[in-house]
Amino acid sequence: MKNEKREVENEREQKSQGYDSCDCDIVRDEKISELEILKQSIEDQKKLAQDYYDQLVRLKADFENYRRRSEKEKKDCLDWGKEKILVKQISIDDVLQQALESAKAGNNIESIIVGLEMISKEFSKMLKEEGVEEIQCEKFDPNMCEALDYSESEEEDGKVLEIYQKGYKMNGKLIRVAKVKVSKNSKDKVETEIKK
Repeated sequence: MKNEKREVENEREQKSQGYDSCDCDIVRDEKISELEILKQSIEDQKKLAQDYYDQLVRLKADFENYRRRSEKEKKDCLDWGKEKILVKQISIDDVLQQALESAKAGNNIESIIVGLEMISKEFSKMLKEEGVEEIQCEKFDPNMCEALDYSESEEEDGKVLEIYQKGYKMNGKLIRVAKVKVSKNSKDKVETEIKK
């Protein structure tokens, strides 16, 4: 009985507010429809988020595989380069061994000199094949040379008088500077002192 009273009161209230039972059903159906649309939208967004997550995981795995593969390729290239150089150095060692045998067999100094010249030629040949060339130092160039000593002379200023250690370039790039002795013109010094 109490339930019936409530229903009657609800109907009166709805009628007094201008709603009848049909209007309530329409509003309720609209709200349910909106709720279903929101639920579907949430499900679509969840699927999209899961797709993005899956793509991200695959991309991360692909990147890790790429990194490992590139590191292996880099190591293989370095090993291949070392092998190439070492094979050439082994042939120089062969020449060195022949020179030592020649020096042991003969007691003259000329056979030792010939052996050393052979080694030097073989080594120079290997360097040239690798694109290494000696820097020619006639005039002091601070980009290519390091002055270890200066000497007063009649030569022009900055002329290289002596090379203590050769400098080298590889494929046009400086790999070791030449260490040299450079001239300082003594005439310039005397003229400077006279002007004072």
